[in-house]
Amino acid sequence: MTHKPREIVTAVALGLPAVLGAGVFAGFAPAAGLAGWWLLPALAISALAALCSAFSTADQSRAYPDVGGGYGYVRAQLGVWPARMTASAHLLGRCAIAAAVALMFGAYVVPDRPVVGALALVVTTALLGAAGFRFTAGVSLLVSAVVLGVLALVVAASFSIPPVPSAGEAGTVNELVGVAGLMFAAFAGFERITAPLRGERQHSPAVLKVAIPVLVGLTFAVCLAVGAGVLRQLGSARLALSPAPLRDALVAADSAALVPLVQVAAAVAGVAALHFVLRSAHRTLTGLTEDGDLPSRLRPAVLSLVVVLASALAAVLMPFDVALGVGACGTLFYYAFTNASARVLLQNDRTWPMRTACLGLGLSVLLAMSMPVPALLISLAGLGAGTGLIGLTSALRRRRAASRPHPPQARTAARS
Repeated sequence: MTHKPREIVTAVALGLPAVLGAGVFAGFAPAAGLAGWWLLPALAISALAALCSAFSTADQSRAYPDVGGGYGYVRAQLGVWPARMTASAHLLGRCAIAAAVALMFGAYVVPDRPVVGALALVVTTALLGAAGFRFTAGVSLLVSAVVLGVLALVVAASFSIPPVPSAGEAGTVNELVGVAGLMFAAFAGFERITAPLRGERQHSPAVLKVAIPVLVGLTFAVCLAVGAGVLRQLGSARLALSPAPLRDALVAADSAALVPLVQVAAAVAGVAALHFVLRSAHRTLTGLTEDGDLPSRLRPAVLSLVVVLASALAAVLMPFDVALGVGACGTLFYYAFTNASARVLLQNDRTWPMRTACLGLGLSVLLAMSMPVPALLISLAGLGAGTGLIGLTSALRRRRAASRPHPPQARTAARS
């Protein structure tokens, strides 16, 4: 074998805290309201789209190890304007997912004032990142063990006691594809291992060949088990109204004593997922400044502040279901561009066949365009506004640079 089992375990452990966030803790509520029990097969479509996109980002990260994530890949392969659209989609998606993670934390940990709890989480996580805290393999393994252990207790409790008969069922099969797009947010942290940040360890193709399917497959299995458990215990109509489905499922299953454990797991998962989301958005902003699409005088601390303020503003302005929808939709548009750029990689730069990038592109577009209408409209408006703003900023910088006199001209002007 060309890889060690320990390296695979390390890669999966690094990725799990980035994906076990808002989707698995609270995403089943809006999903159940749209599709009812059909949200369970929808998870399989989400997992397939995530798997193809993970393959694409892994190949591109290996081909372009020093660029700023998907924005850099698309700029290298497809050009400047597609890259600007990619960056806009990524930043919109990341800020909205950050808001969804923070609101999930607020609903579980500070249920009386969830928005205050959300803002507190954003600020605390940002301060931890500024202080240099990082989720190493050991810390990530501990976080994964805590969260998975608590989720296992929730599933066991949900299936241990017969549920109270539900007053009705919500959702329809017509929303299957839209819910698959919504629940894509539960898989969107795989770039933690497929496209590491600068200074982080790159995993070999041999390790990723196993680690990527294991990470996505394990996330799918966890979401499927938790989703089936809370659906069984609450029913789709009651689940659709729950701001904290895992907590309410425990209460319904006469296991309220376990609620504090769920709060701890929600807090741990919230910090871990939000940490990755904020750093990922920061990488895209850094790439924009390095390539001249944003002012180069913007320092890393300023970029971090921009991400934090945008995430906090999204948490204040958007309810959870809208934030999760916009986050998933923006992220799907982002992966539509990254899959499109992965299609043009040379054959000798590939670990995975080109067909996976083609399938990922098609699924990303289909799922994004099938999202609930409010999330889709906000995402399209944000994508257009962000792309236009980046283009305008770049054009103004070029015009300002062109208007400055060159040194010989300056000396001539001074003499005259």
